[in-house]
Amino acid sequence: MRILVPRCWGPLPAGGGAGRISSPQWRALAGLGGSPGEKDSRGARVREKPPWRVLFFGTDHFAREALRALHAARENKEEELIEKLEVVTVPSPSPKGLPVKQYAVQSQLPVYEWPDVGSGEYDVGVVASFGRLLSEALILKFPYGILNVHPSCLPRWRGPAPIIHTVLHGDTVTGVTIMQIRPKRFDVGPVLKQETIPVPPKSTAKELEAVLSRLGANMLISVLKNLPESLNNGRQQPPEGLTYAPKISAGTSCIKWEEQTSEEIFRLYRAIGDIIPLQTLWMDNTIKLLDLVEVNSSVLADPKLTGQAVIPGSIIYHKQSQILLVCCKDRWIGVRSVMLKKTLTATDFYNGYLHPWHQKNSQAHPSQCRFQTLRLPTKKQQKEKKLLLCNSALSRKKMDKSNYILVIY
Repeated sequence: MRILVPRCWGPLPAGGGAGRISSPQWRALAGLGGSPGEKDSRGARVREKPPWRVLFFGTDHFAREALRALHAARENKEEELIEKLEVVTVPSPSPKGLPVKQYAVQSQLPVYEWPDVGSGEYDVGVVASFGRLLSEALILKFPYGILNVHPSCLPRWRGPAPIIHTVLHGDTVTGVTIMQIRPKRFDVGPVLKQETIPVPPKSTAKELEAVLSRLGANMLISVLKNLPESLNNGRQQPPEGLTYAPKISAGTSCIKWEEQTSEEIFRLYRAIGDIIPLQTLWMDNTIKLLDLVEVNSSVLADPKLTGQAVIPGSIIYHKQSQILLVCCKDRWIGVRSVMLKKTLTATDFYNGYLHPWHQKNSQAHPSQCRFQTLRLPTKKQQKEKKLLLCNSALSRKKMDKSNYILVIY
């Protein structure tokens, strides 16, 4: 029997269809029941148990771990959890492609490039770090909907950069959520499984990603083993504790010496340092800080630091530890290497730039030779500048034409 149901994306019902198996597609997405063995929207009979046919959507290292777990499950013929596994990823400027594509090609899995999703039949979709909104029409092609492996405890840190924001804001607890996606909005669907872990002290976003990727992969396999039951027990996300994790821009990497404490700068470094080096301004030149270190108490007791008034951004080279000491809002941080045209150790920077400046400007106060906050133009300012340049070019073109003299022979 085929049932036509209005498309409804409201909350899941409290009880569900007691005493019978609900239609996986519409029970999961609209909260309405059906009969065992019912057909899906294309007339194919819906499977009520594994092995599942899976279409995976992903891009990065976090997603690759989930794909690896699915592939291992497909190769495990005794367990019979995954029968078919195909992959969708996004285009990449690199010839090798993103980590998910690299793994799929290496494992001889069929790969499609978004927006191509193939034309095969699947039971369930799985998304991990895909970064694209999936349409309602696409979601409804999967009898069991599409699952999302999200590296945070939703509703905290909805959005594309949850791990970065976890580290950036100093969260002490994080986790992974397996949820069912909804169209038009990211990370708002019902939670099927959620596990929490403590955030290891001083871990970087890259290190935390490795931990959460393994946890998420294991959780995904657990959900797939009991998929109909997991969907039936899904719970709506609470309205309390909702936060967003937007993409990180280049402007985020600019240190605000007068505003940020040493702890905030170190959190920023651990959150994005592997992706975007922290940036600052020195003598009207952009300089990247590559290797930040905490300053121990013996260095902080040096009379050079305690015996003079300094302002945020002030730089002192500490010869014994061979680091640059930079003053921020509350105390000092250490920098082992920088990039100014090329990579320089703290000693190289001192010998090549700081020391010559102090020799040339011996009467100047040390605070004149300091790091300052780099303020990158906003997108709006960039657009206005581009428009101004275009208008200027058009004006010059008109002036050139007006200078022509018509000569008749």
